[in-house]
Amino acid sequence: MKFLLDQDVYASTARFLSNLGHDVVPVSRIGLSQAADEELLRIAGEQERIFVTRDRDFGNLVFVKSILSGVLYLRMLPQSQGAVHSELERVLKSHSEQELRKMFVVVEPGRHRIRRLLTD
Repeated sequence: MKFLLDQDVYASTARFLSNLGHDVVPVSRIGLSQAADEELLRIAGEQERIFVTRDRDFGNLVFVKSILSGVLYLRMLPQSQGAVHSELERVLKSHSEQELRKMFVVVEPGRHRIRRLLTD
């Protein structure tokens, strides 16, 4: 799977996804550290990447402003990284990349919630 990682995503999460064999691009690597959130979602969509963030504001952009891009919202603190990574791995094994690009997924320790994006 292809991911675009927001600047607030822990380096350990980037390594975790890379170690699972995924294509991981942090926004800082492509010069987007200071880009607006709307721009980050647009770029993720253009590059057919799933956006990964720890910033809850992306739910508003996806559902209120209708910037339709797949998002994995990781609700984690440093002490809950292992539990969130385990749940994230479950999500990635349960859904295809195409499915995830049409979902907003909240991943937290021991559970996740999915909202499908209305792309029609």
